[in-house]
Amino acid sequence: MELIPHRYPMLLIDQLTEIRRGQSAVGIKCVTINEPFFQGHFPGKPVMPGVLIVEAMAQSAAAFVMLSMADKAAEKLAYFMSIDGAKFRKPVVPGDRLEFHIKKDRQRGPVWRFHAKAKVAGQLVAEATFTAMIVDKES
Repeated sequence: MELIPHRYPMLLIDQLTEIRRGQSAVGIKCVTINEPFFQGHFPGKPVMPGVLIVEAMAQSAAAFVMLSMADKAAEKLAYFMSIDGAKFRKPVVPGDRLEFHIKKDRQRGPVWRFHAKAKVAGQLVAEATFTAMIVDKES
């Protein structure tokens, strides 16, 4: 919560681990039945929406970028710009511990490109490549 502005119900990561500044990190989300989206997706067969898995990967990447920027992070925001090659392999359900393996592909000025893999118990459940722009909060 110190690194990104998202708050309940849109804060979709619990912690950031395995941080290699400027290179990679792992975001963690413990999926519970209390998530607000499970009320309607789907009653009797709760499945985490793929778009929210992608959002959680992007939030993990944003937190990673802010850690990489150190003292400048308080003045910055990360805006999601694009997503490519999103693939969903297995459903994510309550009780799963999602790990978002984020790897920086490149950085050009304020634009960062990442590849992310979401895993549950070591098995790939989703992946995507996405781009974000880092901007000043006052912009």
